[in-house]
Amino acid sequence: MKIGVVLPQGWAREYAGWEPARAWARTVALARQAEDLGFESIWLYDHFQTRGVPADELTFEAFTALSALAALTSRVRLGHVVLCAGYRNPALVAKMAGTLDVISGGRFELGLGAGWKEDEYVAYGYGFPSLHDRMGILADSLEVARRMLGPGRATFEGEHAGVRDAINLPKGVQQPRIPIIVGGNGPDVTWRLAARYADELNLDELPPAETKAAMRVIRSRCEEIGRDPGTLRVSCHISARQPVNVDVGRSGAPRRAVLAAYRETGIDRVMAMIALVDDDEALVALAADGIAAGAEIGA
Repeated sequence: MKIGVVLPQGWAREYAGWEPARAWARTVALARQAEDLGFESIWLYDHFQTRGVPADELTFEAFTALSALAALTSRVRLGHVVLCAGYRNPALVAKMAGTLDVISGGRFELGLGAGWKEDEYVAYGYGFPSLHDRMGILADSLEVARRMLGPGRATFEGEHAGVRDAINLPKGVQQPRIPIIVGGNGPDVTWRLAARYADELNLDELPPAETKAAMRVIRSRCEEIGRDPGTLRVSCHISARQPVNVDVGRSGAPRRAVLAAYRETGIDRVMAMIALVDDDEALVALAADGIAAGAEIGA
């Protein structure tokens, strides 16, 4: 199991009262530290304003911020956990993904999910579609992404999105294409979409016991369509959010135990969000705990 780091960007109000330039410098420094320590990947959330009741505090936009981090790092893989399919035209997302993969030298992974943060949808003029429609938008976005990132021109007409003879060059560096991640915990729709479209399914905040149980269902979703379950990687976004996984934020034995429990589920990686802004040794401690738990960490 590999470990990635979710970098601070203001969404969790960790940059409350900071000047933007100082906050960005801290995010860059942590990205470089994560790379130097041998973490596998760095990640950003796709949010426009703070969690909970929105506050008048900075939140860096995910795609532009990750593009800058791609140019400021050289080894770590990069992605979002995950982009909200309803926030951007999916053909434009595929175009941006191809460009970002070139900028990063082939390190970008395209994560997509249905989205859930109603206050952002409303504040930014998207309305707030029903869950059924948000899942439909995700499905069409995945179809557009797969066609835009595949060979040749792309044509598709869905209920929520479409492309007509669309050229997407560059398509990126990676072959056969940029990896696609589907994020979400829904076994009926989301996991079936992942089985159909994705290279990886990213679970959100599922504790180890629930993750282990989910693995059996995820396998069945692949088998339903004749896909080898071994070709769909599974990851989990984790944080110290109570009461789900509070030990993620406790360095030493508590965190080692939870990381070892995730490793034993058979997932491929976790993306950990821990308190980083005020602690220069937080990533050092996370790396040590990961190594002790049997995770793959090393430059």
